[in-house]
Amino acid sequence: MSRIASTFSRLVRFVPKSNPSQILIGEPVDAQVDVGLAVYQGKEVSVRPFSGSSVLDPGRATGAIETIERILSPLSQREVGSIRCVGLNYVSHAKEMSLAIPEVPTLFIKPSTSLADPFPAPTVLPKITQEDGTGDYESEMVIVIGQDAKDVTESEALDYVLGYTAANDVSSRTCQMNQSQWCFSKGFDGSCPIGPALVSAALMPDVTKFHIRGLKSGRVMQDCPLTDLIFNVSQLVSFLSQGTTLPAGTIILTGTPPGVGAAKNPKEFIKAGDEFAVELLPHVGTLINRIEHQ
Repeated sequence: MSRIASTFSRLVRFVPKSNPSQILIGEPVDAQVDVGLAVYQGKEVSVRPFSGSSVLDPGRATGAIETIERILSPLSQREVGSIRCVGLNYVSHAKEMSLAIPEVPTLFIKPSTSLADPFPAPTVLPKITQEDGTGDYESEMVIVIGQDAKDVTESEALDYVLGYTAANDVSSRTCQMNQSQWCFSKGFDGSCPIGPALVSAALMPDVTKFHIRGLKSGRVMQDCPLTDLIFNVSQLVSFLSQGTTLPAGTIILTGTPPGVGAAKNPKEFIKAGDEFAVELLPHVGTLINRIEHQ
């Protein structure tokens, strides 16, 4: 794991109630609190701020205590660069889509402008997605790279991992099916909310212990253990780093489990007024976003 990973357990990036013009990094005082769910429910969440201004260099706990006014994505748009995404990476999702198990990871990229915050920040569907009503959700576990990685082997790959968080790979299905490349259909502004917490690789050395669920307005749509992954963290980091530098701060979306709206019969897409929650447990918590129209 990245050297920095051993300096924290869970970090959140947030705006404190004491100073709404400030952005802080810190650890929740309650090690068990689901930060995203608590903020959504209007509960006060206390955080011990760190001296650094980024999860990539968090510094140390300051001894102060602040209360969250607004939760932000663990990393900023400036820090993540191009967002790497892996498609078709759960055995059961490939089966529901009637697709063969891939022999190598399927990669597409989202721009940094697609990065978005958890609730109360909305997920805004653009007009092109509203026209045919095929906006879709994809609950995903996210790898965060903690130091520049290039040409790393699978045995070395975990040394570069800072930690993990959750994402919703919001997609426009008609656009996706009309093109061989997925960057356009999945790269709209705000189509990649992540959070609520960054969990250290030291706290979660085995990601197969994660369980992921996706809930649309409270109804469970996706529910799967990460033992179902086709390509594991080491394989993904090694593969994506071949001939390509993954700068510190790079985030890698690792694919979605079965239950996406496009695979249901009848199909069930997202629209204005819906809420979608990505629950990644233990430790990460619940990423919640309310769907709005542009």
